[in-house]
Amino acid sequence: MKLRQIEAFRAIMLTGSMTTAARKLHTSQPQVSRLIGQLEGLTQFPLFERHGSKLKPTLDGERFYAEVEKTFAGLSSLESAAAVIRSFGKDRLVLAAMPRLAGGLMARAVARFKVEFPDVMVTIQSGNESTVNEWIRSGMCSTGLAMLYDQTPGIFVDPVITSNCVAVFPKGHRFAHLERIAPQDFANERYVSFPSASPVRGRIDHIFAEAGVNRLIVAEASLGSSICALVGAGMGVSLINPVAAFEEAIINSIESRPFTESIPVVIGLLFPSHHPQSRLVSRFAQCAREVMLRELSPLCG
Repeated sequence: MKLRQIEAFRAIMLTGSMTTAARKLHTSQPQVSRLIGQLEGLTQFPLFERHGSKLKPTLDGERFYAEVEKTFAGLSSLESAAAVIRSFGKDRLVLAAMPRLAGGLMARAVARFKVEFPDVMVTIQSGNESTVNEWIRSGMCSTGLAMLYDQTPGIFVDPVITSNCVAVFPKGHRFAHLERIAPQDFANERYVSFPSASPVRGRIDHIFAEAGVNRLIVAEASLGSSICALVGAGMGVSLINPVAAFEEAIINSIESRPFTESIPVVIGLLFPSHHPQSRLVSRFAQCAREVMLRELSPLCG
């Protein structure tokens, strides 16, 4: 049996007329008649009783039509499934980020993505740097946002913005009178540091050691938001990435200035190294890049 023959039969059953069926199929009435004749030859039973120009389905024709409708219902279901797949409906996107990014850039990237794909369920997981890296590395999360100071084995990094750490200090601090902060300006200042195990801690300590500058380390914190909160509370000054400095200035009573020495920080997207990116992940990554470039390019200069 050919699909065109089944379509002709179904059109007649739906319209009750061979002429109307021909118009529906954009063909001629004799062509529809030939298709029905061919189909009856294949089924080996009459599909219609002919009374002049009128057609009435036989009992066998009615039973055959019931099976045809089951098939077309299945095709309709396939069309719906294709539409869902095409629009990522019923899909789930699991993302990872550290808390400040999860509640900031990540959330805004998700909002941008959901405008285009409202039916996709999005889950944001937040944790510290090592936890986020492990979620991405294992494939538990499809992608994530991060501020990176060093290499991340087992993870593919798509850098969006590369910038440098800035000096942060409480409002009213003497640093506010300086356009740029040099290592010597930190001499004997109370300092809020990253933990000793942090990759960026070693770089910062090396810069001050080379300059012969002694700081008074009064506290340590692994998150930029925590460092900014301690700085805003008046515990000391610090060096952190510019995104945290900018966003935390809204919440905490802090200011920032460029640091004369280069401490690079990459703000980018993370992907599992050995997991191919799906269309869904690639589309979210595109939305995230648009948000990050729009918001961070002016900030990172």
